[in-house]
Amino acid sequence: MLSKKELEKIKEITKEFFDKTTLEVEIEISPPKETSSLPEEKAEKIYTLSINITAQEPQILIGERGQTLLDIQQLLNAILKKSIKENFFIDLDINDYKKRKIEYLKELARTVADEVSLAKKEKWLTAMPAYERRIIHLELAGRSDVTTESVGQEPERKIVIRPFP
Repeated sequence: MLSKKELEKIKEITKEFFDKTTLEVEIEISPPKETSSLPEEKAEKIYTLSINITAQEPQILIGERGQTLLDIQQLLNAILKKSIKENFFIDLDINDYKKRKIEYLKELARTVADEVSLAKKEKWLTAMPAYERRIIHLELAGRSDVTTESVGQEPERKIVIRPFP
């Protein structure tokens, strides 16, 4: 588990990182959550640390379709790993962009799945990154009336939603 001292160091490094961008931001770090997907007896504890940024000009930090946000998250994660020995990942969000995007994707998945179920015709979604496709797949995993599949090659990989036979 990340200690209070390590959390303070993470906040300090994150503040330093964003200070260098010359953009005014507020930083909020949520308590870490354990995110190991392996059985407990074999699992090394891995934590996800949510870092929420509030900025006056968020679009500069978010970029087109959230790509700059993902790049910043990767870069910040690499910088933090050099200073903190504990095994963790960061989940960076700027002005709740990711939170709103996830809700939009879940709603899109449900709406398209309802259409597919009623019309009994498959529908293709536009190309999207792996993490967005994962949200769609997980949202529809519990439904027995439709099935999902990712098709194509990156970066043009798409999801097809089909009626379940």
